[in-house]
This record gives sequence, structure tokens and C-alpha cells, in this order.
Amino acid sequence: MLGDFTYCNPTKLYFGKNAMDGLNRELPKYGKNVLLVYGGGSIKKNGIYDKVVAILKANGKNIFEDAGVMPNPTVEKLYEGVERARAAKADLILAVGGGSVCDYAKAVSVSVHCDEDPWEKYFIRFEEPACETLPVGCVLTMVGTGSEMNGGSVITNRKAKLKIGHVFADEKIFPRFSVLNPEFTYTLPKYQMVSGFYDIMSHIMEQYFSGTDDNTSDYIMEGLMRSLVHSSLVAVREPENYEARSNIMWTATWALNTLVAKGKDTDWEVHMLGQAVGAVTDATHGMTLSAVSMPYYRHIMRYGLEKFRRFAVNVWNVSPEGKTAEAVAEEGLAAMEAWMRSLGLVMNISDLGATESMLDDLVNATLVMTGGYKVLDKEEIRAIFKESL
Repeated sequence: MLGDFTYCNPTKLYFGKNAMDGLNRELPKYGKNVLLVYGGGSIKKNGIYDKVVAILKANGKNIFEDAGVMPNPTVEKLYEGVERARAAKADLILAVGGGSVCDYAKAVSVSVHCDEDPWEKYFIRFEEPACETLPVGCVLTMVGTGSEMNGGSVITNRKAKLKIGHVFADEKIFPRFSVLNPEFTYTLPKYQMVSGFYDIMSHIMEQYFSGTDDNTSDYIMEGLMRSLVHSSLVAVREPENYEARSNIMWTATWALNTLVAKGKDTDWEVHMLGQAVGAVTDATHGMTLSAVSMPYYRHIMRYGLEKFRRFAVNVWNVSPEGKTAEAVAEEGLAAMEAWMRSLGLVMNISDLGATESMLDDLVNATLVMTGGYKVLDKEEIRAIFKESL
């Protein structure tokens, strides 16, 4: 294991069927004014909204609402949320929803007292906040992003055709607490559910496919991936299987709570490719990742062949006997692709609305990362997108 690092994760998690009890424990720590952030209104249909509001009222909070957070939160919505938080004189932002809602809440948190354009400061220059920030709490209703236990936030600028994530280094940006009840994920449509599953897998692979050292994190990630593959297949057959859904929720959190990245280089190029597709098409995040993954990994496999061989053997149970490393690695990727198709994931960006005429925009919107086995040039990025069509 290589590298020196410092690790701190300040988020308190309340997990399980009684996790909402944690909201009662946390709310007294904050002031009277709560900005309640949520998405398109599904939490009102499934009863979660009523549960949250009842707890807020029982704790004597003044509730100010910021609804309508979209799956790919826009910079315009961010500006709106900042104004709502300022008008409410919010003491706490409570995000109720999936990763996009949690991401958005963190973006509002760092922007309320910012005296600059937050898009330019945080998502173009990638600076850290120099101002006071608002505390954020999360009640999770969809798994995938890991936003409930990290400092990440992703915002889309449709005019610029950019979707950019900033992983804030300051631990005060992490949610102060998160409520994780696996039962809250039961009502998700299958498309959203499996999209989240692949987002989890992609987060792990982005960190796994880097480095050549013997790293403890790689062993942890292999276990997380094996658990996810097993539980995802159960959940597709039985959406209300509590054991499967709870394992998936816990895996999602550990996939991106910054622990397994410590002591490692990390890749993140699949996310840059997928976020470019999301910026251009506004497609669901996890599906943008699934649509570009196979062409990307087949392209870089030869540059990290030993890790791809290990992935095939330790995650997909491929027998290495009598086979070349390349044959084993290819068999592993084939097994992954078969799993992806069995879940019903999108495998081509054309199914998300992308066309060949968009290739220039897609290439221009893709940030090039340097932590993986191959640093892509623009022509390689174009070729991967063409193969993804």
C-alpha cells in the first residue's frame, strides 16, 4: 500500500427500519429555520414527506420548502436555492431524496454566504469555500451516489453543456447526519433502481482500476462488488427484499465515503464521459455511466491487464487455468456485461438521445483525468463515444 494520507469522515449515519428516530435526535442541535429540499414530489406520494414534516414540527422548526430539484441539478436551480435559503435565514438544510438532492443541498450550503458566482468559484475554478457554510442533513430515498456520506456535489450548466462535480475537501461540507432506511427505496421505478445500482458499481471500479501496488482498499472493493452483484440480482427479482436492499444501500455508502480511495490513485474517466453525456442529453446519471463503460474498459484493459485479470478472477469467478491474462480479463468484462444486461441497463448512448452530430459537444464536455491506467487524448475520447453510440 502506497501513499500517506489523513482520513476523517464526520457524517453520523442512522441506518435501518428505525433510522428516522435519528432525525429526532439530530434536529435539536440546530436552529429554528429549516430549508426542506426535495425533488419532483414522489416523497409526497409515498408518505416520506409527511413523516419528515411531522418530525420537523414536533421539534418546533419553521419549515421553508425548496422543491423541484431535478435529477441533474442545474446552475439556475442552484441560484434559486441560494435565494430561498437566504430568505429563510436557514439554520439547516435538510435534503430528502436521492443523490441529486443531497448534491444540490451541499452546493446551496457553500453558496449562501459566498460573495462570488458559485458556479465559477466551485465548479470552474474548483476552489474551497472561504465563507460560512450551512449544515446539511440527508434523508435518503434512493441509493447510488454515496452523497449521504461525502463532500461531493455535481451541478449542470446546460447553456455551457457542462456537468461538473466538485469533491469538497473541507469536512464541514459533508452531511452532518444522514438517515438511511432501506424501506424508503422500495417504491423507486426499476429504471431508477438499477441506474443507482450501476452508479455504485462504477464508483467502486473508478477507484479499483488504478495502481499496481498490493493495496488493502482493493480487497475491500472486491468484496463490495461481489456483494453488489449478488444483491442487485435479488433486488431485481424481489424489489422489497429487505436484506438485498439494505446490503445495497450500505454498499453504496462505502463505495464513495472516501475510505477506499485512501492510499490509491483513482481513475474517474468513466464519470467524465458519462457526465458529458448527461450534460448534452440530460439523461439519468447511472445510465450514462453504463452506456460508456464497456467501450472504455475494453479500451484501457491492456494498460492495466493484471488488475483486469484479478477483477475477473476475484469478482466474477473466472477460472484462470490454462488461459492467458488477456483471455481471463476479457472473460471478466464479458461477465460484467452479461450482469449489466440482466439488470436492464442502457448499453448505448444513442438510447439516451445522443447522436453522431453531438460528438463534438460530447468530446468538448469531457474532462481528461490522469489517475487511471491510460490518460485519454481527444481522439480516443471520440472513438469511445462512437463505439458507445
